[in-house]
Amino acid sequence: MAFSKVKRRNKIRRRIRKTITGTESRPRLSVFRSNKEIYAQIIDDVNGKTVAAASSRDKGVSEKGTKSEVAEAVGKAIAEKAKEAGVEVISFDRSGYLYHGRVKSLAEGAREGGLKF
Repeated sequence: MAFSKVKRRNKIRRRIRKTITGTESRPRLSVFRSNKEIYAQIIDDVNGKTVAAASSRDKGVSEKGTKSEVAEAVGKAIAEKAKEAGVEVISFDRSGYLYHGRVKSLAEGAREGGLKF
């Protein structure tokens, strides 16, 4: 019997998190995607701290346009907040989602904002 979508994503997520960890010099950019919103956090796993966070619910992010356009705006916002915190290089954690659609748009927006993966 096949896994449900949630179980499949969590299985992939655990497999990804075995190899990707955030350090102080190279924190991890974690993505969460719900049906309506998209959230991104830059996390230092060694110290257990969230360095920066942005979401489609923030006031600075435009709510006009498609979900992919909003995700790209969130990527640019997280890149801006990361630069303020002194972060240039990150590890990208897609959290079990396919690198496609909104997740890809967020990553491209973060790259445009100046983050290096």
